Amino acid sequence: MDARGGALRWAVVANGENRRVALFTGAAVAAGHGAPRVVEWRDVLREGGHDFADDEIVRLDSPGEDAQVDRLLRGVDDPTRVEGSARWYARFLDGVASLRGGRRLDAPADLAVLFDKRLCHARLREAGVPVPVSPTSGGTAPAGDWPEVRARMAEAGLRRAFVKLAHGSSASGVLAVETTTAGRVRATTSVELADGRLHNSLRVRHYTDESEVAAIVDRLAPDGLHIERWLPKASLGGRSADLRVLVVAGRATHAVVRTSRFPLTNLHLGGTRGDLSAVRALAGDRWAQALGICERAAACFPETLCVGVDLLPAVGWRRFAVGEVNAFGDLLPRLTGLPGGPAEGLDTYAAQIAALGPRPPTRFVARPTPSPHHGSRTLHASL
Repeated sequence: MDARGGALRWAVVANGENRRVALFTGAAVAAGHGAPRVVEWRDVLREGGHDFADDEIVRLDSPGEDAQVDRLLRGVDDPTRVEGSARWYARFLDGVASLRGGRRLDAPADLAVLFDKRLCHARLREAGVPVPVSPTSGGTAPAGDWPEVRARMAEAGLRRAFVKLAHGSSASGVLAVETTTAGRVRATTSVELADGRLHNSLRVRHYTDESEVAAIVDRLAPDGLHIERWLPKASLGGRSADLRVLVVAGRATHAVVRTSRFPLTNLHLGGTRGDLSAVRALAGDRWAQALGICERAAACFPETLCVGVDLLPAVGWRRFAVGEVNAFGDLLPRLTGLPGGPAEGLDTYAAQIAALGPRPPTRFVARPTPSPHHGSRTLHASL
């Protein structure tokens, strides 16, 4: 309820036919708030913005999975094309800046960092959050082509590294690169090189011809590259494993295990959900530390209600690092909150609505309170 005793007024900037909107609408209706007003990303981008009422709570959702919106953001006609992520980043931030009024659950400045892997890595590192070693963290000079990528890897002592688009998502343009002392190269990726163009594929493939790897990297480089150490991951059931942990209002609320026989664990690339109870047993007394690391990562973005943290467990499940922090990482259908946590029994969208409490914020700002997961601090919505 709002201060006048009525249902909260929600507005969602999204692609209206996307399942994310349907899931959030279901949670809002179940909470007694009614269906949110949906503002289409394509209208925002075409019309140069949108105005919201002062009492509307404005939720931004992913502009992905819509070919028309993708053309407006990336300027490419084929949605499978990899190129154009730098243009996407600039146009997306322009679209965010064009939204006026309302009560926001994010900050444009946070989004600018969350969607640049180099800036995000630097912010996490400076806050003491464990992250993989990276020679491109922060504002360092970009690697402009494959020879520069190889040189950066060598200077940082990296025989194995992930090469990522700085503004990419969903594993688009990601290469897991291995080099040998003899100079051989092997890259594992979902990128398909066809007629000089790069396409995202649902099939993970391996490139062992360095000229092909160079051709891919050289086409990716103009959009900006991020390089980071390829950490050996823990295994579960004989498969490589990592976790997506959702943090809402500073508390780790949901977690899903992703396993794969490839270094890329994304579910759309053949990854599968693993047994979280088995992971908790393997991690033992380090499980609380793992959740605490995710909360510390989210605390780097105190004006954003919800983020999805990609947590990388080291071999043995005793140490953890943060791979990425995702602004739109809450699409985890049928997943309910961690047992004993603040969102137990709630899905990811209901958890976000519940975190705001009975009164809408003027804007979301996190405030520190003692954490049940680690000895420092956690965050809750300041209303």
